[in-house]
Amino acid sequence: MVAAARAIETYRDDALAQDRFAEHFVRAARASARWPLRPGEVPGGDTNPLWGRLGRYFGLRTRVLDDFTLRSARAGARQVVLLGAGLDARAFRLDWPPGCAVFEIDRAEVLAFKRKVLDGLRATPRAARIPVAADLSTEWSGALTGAGFDPAAPTTWLAEGLLLYLPHAAERRLVDTVDRLSTAGSALAYEVKLAAPPPGARNHPVYSSTERQTGVDLLALFDRDPRPDSAATLAARAWSTAVRTPFDYTRRYGRGPLPEPDDALATNRWIFAARTTS
Repeated sequence: MVAAARAIETYRDDALAQDRFAEHFVRAARASARWPLRPGEVPGGDTNPLWGRLGRYFGLRTRVLDDFTLRSARAGARQVVLLGAGLDARAFRLDWPPGCAVFEIDRAEVLAFKRKVLDGLRATPRAARIPVAADLSTEWSGALTGAGFDPAAPTTWLAEGLLLYLPHAAERRLVDTVDRLSTAGSALAYEVKLAAPPPGARNHPVYSSTERQTGVDLLALFDRDPRPDSAATLAARAWSTAVRTPFDYTRRYGRGPLPEPDDALATNRWIFAARTTS
């Protein structure tokens, strides 16, 4: 779904992000092969709750996290770890500084699908790319260090669209692990929901439209446990943190979703953290 939104964003006249690989992932999966991949293919255009409003959210999020990741890498954090990398093509599409290594952590079957599509395109990464097969709901640090990750080197960590699907305890373990493996100069960006969707959320156009158009019940994917305050945990452990809403960046870039009544995006937050001491 995010890959389809990135493909649509790529072909907008006012695109915030470019991802020429995204459409190939969507076409390669049977369930999504007929989804729209161009703005002109979206029924209702930007009024479509999924491919319009939510799609623009994904495009905005992609741009903000692209900028964060490159800024951190250029400041010296040349190890990049994509937590729950999924169909993220940043290793292939961003202009990395020399000497960058991009570790992509996800389940083996996800990485295998991704490899098949990229190999078919003869795609060449623009940084050293190291896939790491691991389940982030369990212990994964051994697989990462075994793949060559150096805990003594500054690292850029990215968890895009991940933590809101993990149980409370798994999110805490992940944040603890990132903290343990990070030295001064490291940076982390991730997305959370401050609270589980309310009981009436199933009738919100974003959720009902998504299920109708794709067969995906987003609400069934979200974890219903109370969410931990991971930003406060990091702040207590020598990280400086900033909490932002997506709408902050809509206003900055002049594109993206704006607040609306009973908004499905109202509890979404993007957290940016920097490790200030070892």
